[in-house]
Amino acid sequence: MAGLKSLVKETAIYGLSSIVGRFLNYLLVPVYTTAMSAQSGGYGVVTNIYAWVALMLVILTCGMETGFFRFANKEGENPQKVYSTTLLSIGGASLTFLLIGLLFLQPIAGWLDYSDHPWYVGMMMTVVAMDAIQSIPFAYLRYQRRAIRFAALKLLFIVLNITLNLIYYVWMGGQEVGYAFLINLICTSVIMLCLIPELLPCRHGLDKTLLRRMLSYSFPLLLLGLAGILNQVADKIIFPFVYPDSSQASVELGIYGAASKIAMVMAMLTQAFRFAYEPFVFGKSREKDNLQMYAQAMKFFIIFTLLAYLAVIFYMDILKFIIGPGYWPGLRVVPIVMAAEIFMGIYFNLSFWYKLTDQTKWGAWFSLAGCSVLVVLNLLLIPHYSYMACAWAGFAGYGTAMLLSYFVGQKRYPIPYDLRAIGGYVVLAGAIYLIAHAVTMDNLWLRLAFRTLLLIAYLGWVVKREWPQRKALL
Repeated sequence: MAGLKSLVKETAIYGLSSIVGRFLNYLLVPVYTTAMSAQSGGYGVVTNIYAWVALMLVILTCGMETGFFRFANKEGENPQKVYSTTLLSIGGASLTFLLIGLLFLQPIAGWLDYSDHPWYVGMMMTVVAMDAIQSIPFAYLRYQRRAIRFAALKLLFIVLNITLNLIYYVWMGGQEVGYAFLINLICTSVIMLCLIPELLPCRHGLDKTLLRRMLSYSFPLLLLGLAGILNQVADKIIFPFVYPDSSQASVELGIYGAASKIAMVMAMLTQAFRFAYEPFVFGKSREKDNLQMYAQAMKFFIIFTLLAYLAVIFYMDILKFIIGPGYWPGLRVVPIVMAAEIFMGIYFNLSFWYKLTDQTKWGAWFSLAGCSVLVVLNLLLIPHYSYMACAWAGFAGYGTAMLLSYFVGQKRYPIPYDLRAIGGYVVLAGAIYLIAHAVTMDNLWLRLAFRTLLLIAYLGWVVKREWPQRKALL
């Protein structure tokens, strides 16, 4: 399985930009939660607007990133024509969105309850349009296996973003929420300029016949993406509309949004894995050992996400300082949100059976089912349980989509997942979690040392079980 070695190498490079980048972005959380006190609700505004940004970005990209990989790897297709058609179609849709959004900016801002600050909304509309366009050149870099340039541009954005935020919120002592959006706009514009070499090769133009076929493939992925992103942001969008105390809604949402940032270690791992795994899967789809390779990738994904889960929970006494003390009441959501992220990562790995067989409609149904569970639970429970309802609704929504995808997938595209080994690691992680919480120690350093030994025990068991198989895997 020489291909698995390539996957590991590229995951490491993408992981550098994703994990290191997200880690650096954590610097913004203490910056924002210090400059914007919990009771001001400022971080709640940031959380809410970025939730809308994520939703609109999925709508504008329309599942065409995956569509690009699928058609660029199809026999008989011209990859350059596929890229040009994808880029021009997404570019046209994004510019149309921006024009309409700016024309109706005031009523849109009023509906979102930002009528006093419509420029918040206008700036982020511009960012969304540019991000949607940039997603295709970044997909092209992944297709070309130019992981270093991909990672360099992603890190450039992050470093520039952090630097400008530190200058304003720390050095200058600023507190204005809107500057977070302005800085994002500046950084996104810089990356757009850096991507000019990838934006220029559109000499093949837009092939309408090819576009119709790509949209036919990608439209179910749009529904899938919508349901998927709603699983991540619906709670943050719904919260201000259904929380009974409108004046307190931004405060509660800010606490939830800040605490959830600590749980984003899972999102980092999933994203890094996805950047390498998606082109890898489509590229290896015709090889004989592909099913076994997918099964092994799933097992190791679960092994290391369980390790990350334990590490975050065990070192919470340190990690909590990422956010300001006023936000610490929200830390109780972290274990639940992280478990939900594991479900999401497993669901992503399971999703390739319907992508490879061009049955993307199944993904749409699974995600819509999970999203329905999440939305209903949020609507029913937020008025009574505040942000704890958001955490449990996400857990239930991701769990629903994951289970549906597994059971249907095993009937239509069976993959020999090693459920016995995976179940063993889940049981082991659960036992270690219970031991850590059963053994109470008042001394912080003794407690951390004991939990570190538990993590070493987990790793030792993994090495003992998996090390003999290393030659077969690589």
